[in-house]
Amino acid sequence: MNSLTTRLRGLRRSDRRFGMRLMGSALVAAAAAVPFGLVLVLVKGQWSPLRRLDAEAADDLHRTALAHPGWTETLRFLSDRVWDPTTLRITVALLVIWLLWRRAWRLAAWSAVTAIAGGLIGLLVKTVVERARPSLEDPVAVAPGFSFPSGHTMTATTSFAILLLVLLPLVPRRLRPVFWAVAVVSVVGVGFTRVALGVHWFSDVLGGWLLGAAVVAATAWAFEAWRTDTGRGHAPVTEGLEPELTTPSPESPSHDLDHRPA
Repeated sequence: MNSLTTRLRGLRRSDRRFGMRLMGSALVAAAAAVPFGLVLVLVKGQWSPLRRLDAEAADDLHRTALAHPGWTETLRFLSDRVWDPTTLRITVALLVIWLLWRRAWRLAAWSAVTAIAGGLIGLLVKTVVERARPSLEDPVAVAPGFSFPSGHTMTATTSFAILLLVLLPLVPRRLRPVFWAVAVVSVVGVGFTRVALGVHWFSDVLGGWLLGAAVVAATAWAFEAWRTDTGRGHAPVTEGLEPELTTPSPESPSHDLDHRPA
């Protein structure tokens, strides 16, 4: 009985440390993102080479969009339907519900916090930077709000990272490269559509990728720290955050019944 009580107390302490690390990491993710910080400084400082790259990319892709209406409609469909932030957020929400049903409480918490933190941090940076969107003659698409970083791109980065890191243990090894490829193509594709439709500068998209990756890296570090505290060890990224997801949860009723003392 004493050993069981001690073990439960240790688990509660590790859970508290996990929660503190998870929230703390999410709050400092943007500040800790050195590559994103560099891009932010260059954007705010209106660095000439970056401004020239943004303008050239916007002009070239805008001419292509005007010359090929069918191509533009395809990009608009992908951006506004398939890779729309609302669609991706609903997908992550359904994943969280499924994890709760599986009683994977901490993995559900990580997924929810990562998605919410990404959205709030992106909105905060947009408000602080207040960068105007491209202003093009005869635009093929419009979007409200400020431009940096790209919300579509950041949401895609965090959402597909969550899906990858949670679901990889359930994907057969031979299919994991396909799973990775779909995620990478989707994240890159979202960024391309936003620039090609003329609603973001290239540096907006780059900022969205970097900031989204920083949020995921920070919260994933917190999750790995919790695993270490509980003696589960480090999980390689190729195995997902929690390889044990393929087995019944230790907290599930069926598991308790199978392992209760006679």
